[in-house]
Amino acid sequence: MRLRGKVALITGAGQGLGAEIARRYVREGARVFLADVNGELAATTAAQIADSARSEGSASEVFGDSGAPVEPIVLDVTSEPDWIAAIRTVREKAGRIDVLVNNAGINIRRDIEDMPVESFDAMYAVNVRGPFLGIKHVLPVMKVGGGGVILNMASICGLVGHKFTNEAYTTTKGAVTLLTKSIASRYAAANIRCNSVHPSTVDTPMLQTVLTDPEKRAERYGEIPLGRLASTDDVASAFVFLASDEASFINGVAFPVDGGLTAW
Repeated sequence: MRLRGKVALITGAGQGLGAEIARRYVREGARVFLADVNGELAATTAAQIADSARSEGSASEVFGDSGAPVEPIVLDVTSEPDWIAAIRTVREKAGRIDVLVNNAGINIRRDIEDMPVESFDAMYAVNVRGPFLGIKHVLPVMKVGGGGVILNMASICGLVGHKFTNEAYTTTKGAVTLLTKSIASRYAAANIRCNSVHPSTVDTPMLQTVLTDPEKRAERYGEIPLGRLASTDDVASAFVFLASDEASFINGVAFPVDGGLTAW
């Protein structure tokens, strides 16, 4: 178990990639606080992951029969009071935070010429303000605990301009990339590592609906040298590795999970 005994807070984890990261973290022995703006969704997903972990035996091995391998938290990442309350809850229940995963993000798919400024502000609030606030309030906790790991969900759009993606989204993910490097360089002395993960298009049921359009399917598959889309497991595996002690000397890295897209 690569994350045995670690305490992790994961945002936007009610579904999608966040839920898969939470699932993998629990399987690897972490105690996970699963945060989402939708409290009902967070509770349902947390219960499903906990049941699965107990049936596999991974939860009982680490936490015992009465242990709680994953717990839901309601968190609007754009709200500073919500962050303060969420981190207080984790500290009260687990005593520390070893890993923060800033996964929550949105994409309003409008080109810059048609993008209302309110939509840009909404994307910036979730995609940049959210990680900023989380990092701001978790750093003191990690310092007291002797260190920790901060992982930020970015995108290939935080590394390159992407002709299939709108400019506003790319702007937010570029900000996350340099926020990551700034934290990594300034807080390494406190034994706090910070890295960002940059997936290309991820194969999800929602995406497959979009890719019924032959032109869009050809676009997305054609840009990947490996000839396939990223899976949710591909992305979650990167988050497991970077949170583990195996990555103890990896800091400030923009970690692509893109099948070689950014190597063209």
